[in-house]
Amino acid sequence: MGGKPKKQDEGSKPSESADRPVRADARRNIDTLLQTAMAVFKTSGVDAPVREIAEKAGVGVGTVYRHFPQRSDLIAAVFRREIDACADAAAVLAAEHAPGEALARWMQRYVDFIAAKRGLATALHSGDPAYGALPAYFQKRQEPALRALLESATAAGAVRTDIAAADLLNAVASLSMHAYNQGPEHARRMVALLVDGLRYGARPSGNAP
Repeated sequence: MGGKPKKQDEGSKPSESADRPVRADARRNIDTLLQTAMAVFKTSGVDAPVREIAEKAGVGVGTVYRHFPQRSDLIAAVFRREIDACADAAAVLAAEHAPGEALARWMQRYVDFIAAKRGLATALHSGDPAYGALPAYFQKRQEPALRALLESATAAGAVRTDIAAADLLNAVASLSMHAYNQGPEHARRMVALLVDGLRYGARPSGNAP
């Protein structure tokens, strides 16, 4: 993304900006910018012109650089937003659906997350230190979200009990990454089969051990 050099303490890390209190309207503007950037990255790649992102988000180019001085800052912030959206969906689904259904729906939501990650893969795997903290952030947010769904589903007798959240995250990621070569619907079907496998050997709630 280039641009003018910035002082290191001027918000060079998007996470610092996100942690500081900001006005509600400013937060909405940043969220709109990140959402727009993700959409542009999907269609034009992570090297898309900053001006294109700014115009579609309805902000000036200077606004983009003020919040995200380097392209890597913007990409990292976009990925964090995707992580948060996926993790936060777990509680929403748990409140709206039975435990087994909530787990199944979240795993399909996770397929969408993997698709977003694929679009950013070139940058995320570039070795840029700006992305160094993202794997730990991913584990911090996604694993507890899935674990809560799993615990509810096993308690309800909807899925088997010998499943670790970390293993399931890796299984869906591996399955999705390969299946996506044949299209998103193929990936969804493969993950649906995995969900069916989780139900094998489940002990219906209330049955004696």
